[in-house]
Amino acid sequence: MPSFKIDLSSAVVFVATAPEPKMANKKTGERAVDRDTGAGLSTVGLLVSDEGEGNLYQVTIPETGYPEGLAPGMPVRVVGLKARDWENEFNGQKRHGISFRAVAITSAA
Repeated sequence: MPSFKIDLSSAVVFVATAPEPKMANKKTGERAVDRDTGAGLSTVGLLVSDEGEGNLYQVTIPETGYPEGLAPGMPVRVVGLKARDWENEFNGQKRHGISFRAVAITSAA
């Protein structure tokens, strides 16, 4: 499926929730990894405020793509943010949504 670049050049971005390991299989505890680099993946909640509107996004990022100590309330810059739509079927019910992925998150300070 295609992905779409998201321009945050005019946005103010804050960490809403600290990074947590992303699981490929919660039952077995298997961690999700980047297919290209093999780096473990994490999810971080970001509050994005732009043009008078604020939104909360859960963004997947490689563990090598953010600094230690990333904590709620910190202003950050997001590098290479992309959105991709997804759809799957689970127990006979179709589900769909949009996933967000970034290359890196850096401190805006």
